[in-house]
Amino acid sequence: MKYSLIKKIILFIFLCFIPIALSSPHALTEGSQELESMGQDGIIVLNYHKIDNMDISLSVRPEDFDKQMAYLKNNNYHIITPDDLYDNLEHGKELPSNPVVITFDDGYEDNYKNAYPILKKYGFPATIFVVSSFVSQYPNYLTWDQCRELKANGISIQSHTVSHRSLTELTNEQIKNEITESKKKIDAELGQDTTYFAYPTGTYNLYVAQMLKDAGYRAAFTIKYGTAGSSSNIFALERIPVFHTENTYNSFCKRLNYIPLFEKLGWIKS
Repeated sequence: MKYSLIKKIILFIFLCFIPIALSSPHALTEGSQELESMGQDGIIVLNYHKIDNMDISLSVRPEDFDKQMAYLKNNNYHIITPDDLYDNLEHGKELPSNPVVITFDDGYEDNYKNAYPILKKYGFPATIFVVSSFVSQYPNYLTWDQCRELKANGISIQSHTVSHRSLTELTNEQIKNEITESKKKIDAELGQDTTYFAYPTGTYNLYVAQMLKDAGYRAAFTIKYGTAGSSSNIFALERIPVFHTENTYNSFCKRLNYIPLFEKLGWIKS
């Protein structure tokens, strides 16, 4: 009981210190290496949606995204693929220090127009989870030709269902259709074996996870906040969402550095 109280006191003091540290003129400047990675035991999986200038939480401005990618490049983070993550969690493959997976949900066209050139600039791979029935059908979503170009240049295209409905609200037959038909469509269009999945709205249960496994997927990503590690369910992998905020760059750096630290200290559980 006494130890738990001490931890809470230390956490309170530390949280009070963060705003002071980050408000200093040396903290979190563009391209800064002042705030170095505090070490991470798990794998950070960043979760983006839109990269554009819309004034909504899901839209990270291109200039902010560029700053974030520069921060990763300049601060000893190493961008890995979902295959690397899977091989580490399932087979113990060694990873570089401070591994990060970059993911996008929904398959917006701005991922191609705005995020893709920046990712190429820094030589970073990424993964886009597309809603298969939206591709080449709706304005502001990717086309299959764009997906093919992305795939040819290090951007993996994976499944986010057929229609972006919450799977836990569907019948068994509907769930199976969303899982299998999206995979079939992506496989046919891109000539690949689609093996990764992101849950629409983040909703899932163990039954849905088993259906994914039966359909041939290797892993699935949630919107559960935290880092992925040895204690993670391979079909319920944690991610760290990145949103547009009053100071998007500062928010990004705080999440990148302090969430893994809190997990390491046992103050939050992934």
